[in-house]
Amino acid sequence: MNGGLDRLTNRGAVRARLEAGGLSAAAADAKAALLARCAAALAGSGAAKDAAAHAFFVPGRIEVLGKHTDYAGGRSLIAAAEQGICLLAVPREDQMIRAAALDAAAKGSGGVSVEVSVPASLVEFPFSPDLEPAVGHWSNYLATVARRMARNFFGSLRGADIAFAGDLPVAAGMSSSSALVVACFLAMAAVNRLREREEFHANIAAPEDLAEYLGAVENGQTFRGLAGDRGVGTFGGSEDHTAMLCSQAAALAQYAYCPTRLERRLPMPAGYIFAIASSGVAAEKTGEAMEKYNRASRLAAEAARVWREATGRNDPHIAAALASAGLAVSAERVRAALAGATEKDLLARFEQFLGESEEIVPSAGDALARGDLPAFGRLVDISQKLAEGYLGNQVPETVLLARAARELGAAAASAFGAGFGGSVWALVRRDEAGRFLAPWAARYRAAFPLRAAGAAFFISGAGPAAIELA
Repeated sequence: MNGGLDRLTNRGAVRARLEAGGLSAAAADAKAALLARCAAALAGSGAAKDAAAHAFFVPGRIEVLGKHTDYAGGRSLIAAAEQGICLLAVPREDQMIRAAALDAAAKGSGGVSVEVSVPASLVEFPFSPDLEPAVGHWSNYLATVARRMARNFFGSLRGADIAFAGDLPVAAGMSSSSALVVACFLAMAAVNRLREREEFHANIAAPEDLAEYLGAVENGQTFRGLAGDRGVGTFGGSEDHTAMLCSQAAALAQYAYCPTRLERRLPMPAGYIFAIASSGVAAEKTGEAMEKYNRASRLAAEAARVWREATGRNDPHIAAALASAGLAVSAERVRAALAGATEKDLLARFEQFLGESEEIVPSAGDALARGDLPAFGRLVDISQKLAEGYLGNQVPETVLLARAARELGAAAASAFGAGFGGSVWALVRRDEAGRFLAPWAARYRAAFPLRAAGAAFFISGAGPAAIELA
C-alpha cells in the first residue's frame, strides 16, 4: 500500500483487499490486524499518520514434496501458506534502515490464532555494501538483503523505517526467514523504485527470476549480472522464494529449478485443507542446525563433482547428470560413479534425490491431476520414508506426527522443509479439520510432553503469493 499510515488502521478495508488478493476471510482478518499493529508502531515512533507507506503480506511456504531437491536442479510440489509476515515501510530522507520486529506470533491451538505482544526488537543500520550482518539474529536477514542491494543496484539507496509482525511459526520449517528476506526486498525495492532501474529489468523479468535472485541473496551466489556476496550462511536454493512469489490461491505448483521454471499447476483437492503441526523442535538455520542443513547440500554438490570427474562432463548438479541420457541409464551411470567414492553417504543422498525429484513428485502430480488421493498418499508416504532413511533429516517428533496423521485418517502427511525439526503437513477434509487437530495434538502430547509445550497445530489453505496492498 503506497498511501498514508492511517489507511492501514481501517481493518475492514484492508481485509477486503487481502481477500481480493486470494486469502480466506479468517486469514485476511488476521493480516489486517497485524498491518494495523505495524502502522501503530511506526506512528508511535514518530512517523506522520499521512506518511507514505509501502505494505506487504508475504506468506510462508508449504513444501508438499521436494525435500532438499531445489539446489540440485530438482523439482518440488509447493504451495503458499495462509500464515506469513506483514511488513510496512515508510521512506526516510537518509540511507538508514530502522526496523522493528513486533513479535506478533500466531500460536495455533485448535486452529485459533492468539496474538502475543512483547516489546519490539529494534535494529538500525545503513544501506551499505560493507554491512556486517549479525549472524544468529533476525536482523541478519534484513542486513544481508540491504548489503546485497547496495552492491547490486548502483547509486545511493533511500532508507526506511520498517515494522513487521507475523502469524507464521518461527524456526518451524515454514521459511519464516525467507519470508522476511522477500518482504524486506519487496519493500525496499518499492521505496527505491528499483523496477525502473536498468540493473533490475536487465536481470529480473518475471516472478520466477526474482525468486531465483532472492535465493541467491540468501546463499550468496551470483545471479546473472547481479554479483554474489556472502549470503546468510545456508547453501539452499530458491524453492521457498518461488512459493512465496509465484503461488496461486487454491492451487499447488510443480516447479523445477536451476533455472526456476513452472512445470504445471494443480488444483487443491476439492474439499481438502492442510492441517499443520509445528513440532516445537526448532528448525533454525544457525549453529549446529545450519551445519546439518548444509551437509545435505554439500553431499548433493559432491555427488555432482564425483560424476563430473568420472565422466569428464560438465553437468552442474545431479539433475543435469540424470538428464544426460535416459533416466534409467543415467541413474545407473551415476550409481557406478558414486560406488567408489570415499564419502559413504553420497549414494544414499543420490537415491533420495532420484526418488523424490524424478519419481515421486511427477507421479504425485499425476495422481492429483486425476483425483486419485489414495495413490497420492502412498507416494507421500514413500517420500517420508526416504527422508527418514536416506536423507536423514528427520527427528522422532516429526516421524511420529506424520505417522499419527495417517493413522487418524489424513489423506497424506509428511514432514517438510529443511528438516532436523520443524513441521508436518496433513491433507484433511476441510469440514473435519477442527476435529482432526485435537486428537493429533493429543497423540503428540502423549509421546512428547516436553516438546508439546512449544508445539502449534493449525490449518491453512493453499494461499496466494505475496500481496502488495495498493
